[in-house]
Formats: sequence, structure tokens, C-alpha cells
Amino acid sequence: MQTTNEKVHIAEAVKKEMLDLLFLKARTHHAWLDRSVDDQLLKQAYDLARMGPTSANDNPMRLAFIKSKEAKDRLKPALSPGNIDQTMSAPVTAIIVYDLEFYEHLSKLFPHTDAKSWYVGKPELIFNTAFRNGTLQGAYYMLACRALGLDVGPMSGFDNDILDKEFFAGTAYKSNFLCNIGYGDPSKLHPRGPRFEFKEIAKIL
Repeated sequence: MQTTNEKVHIAEAVKKEMLDLLFLKARTHHAWLDRSVDDQLLKQAYDLARMGPTSANDNPMRLAFIKSKEAKDRLKPALSPGNIDQTMSAPVTAIIVYDLEFYEHLSKLFPHTDAKSWYVGKPELIFNTAFRNGTLQGAYYMLACRALGLDVGPMSGFDNDILDKEFFAGTAYKSNFLCNIGYGDPSKLHPRGPRFEFKEIAKIL
């Protein structure tokens, strides 16, 4: 039977391992090992990410996973030259999308009041809400991938208009950012860039 001290030691070890996995030792990857990503892992990551908070539980993020050669060929013309190699070699590229008609689903997601009426006819509020919360959900998704042992490489560097016309024509979906997903090649990593110290960017008022 474990003693209290042993349990505390195990809890601290698990905490350190998870912090390393999510933040302290995690890196943005640009080169990938030749190892596929199971579709079930992508779903499992979503099942974790969907639990993160959004305004009025609006959940505006949508996802498109680019895996096949055909889909990659469709994506390639939208990419900036510097992002082509890393994206074409990634096992998966997630298009993180926000839905400008997210409010149509609020009767299901936020049923205790008429939340849809907050947005109808207010395009600026719709955009700000969809973009902000869709971006939050994209970040939750990346952390969920890391928690499941995957590596991620989020990026801009693409033409949103070209991408949206190719993949989301006729919908209210708009691309936000791309995120390559797989198992990163640690031998191709550059030294980690510097970060601000807390005192440089924060105030407690």
C-alpha cells in the first residue's frame, strides 16, 4: 500500500511530465518522421479540445484534416513557398476554421436562453466572436494533440482566399490557421527562441 509521501511523489512526477509534454519541452516542428497518424487520435484530440471554454459555449471552430495526396495537391497552391516542404511532408495538416454561422447552433449548445438573437444582423460581433473563440479552440486542439503524444507545427503563411475557395466554397466557413500534425524529427530542431520574462510583459493591478 502506498504511503502519503509516495503518492505525493508520484503526483509531482506526473505533473512535471505533463508540463514538459504540453509546454516546457514541447516544440514547434517543421520536419517530420515517416510515421502516420491514426484517425482515431485526431478524433480523440478533438474530444479533449471541445471541453475548453468558449463564449456562450458557441464552439465556432471547424476542422478539415488534409492527409491524402489528392487533398495535399489541392492545398499546395495556397501555401507560401517557405511552408510547402514542411506541409507536404507532414502526415496531417489541420485547417483550423471558424464558422460565421455558429450562432445557428446556439439553441443546441446554449439552450437556456435565446442566444442566437444576440448575433443576428450584427456582422462585426459575429466575426469577432467566431474568430476569437475559434482561435482559442485551435489552441486547445494543439495542446490536446501534445497531450496524446503528437507534435504540432502551427503556421500562417498561406493565402486564405485561395484555400477557402478550394475547400469551403458556398459555406460560412473561413480558414484561420494551419497546423501540421505528426511525430516531429527532433534532429531538425533549431535552438528554442527566447521568451519574455513575466515582469517584462505583465502587471498585477
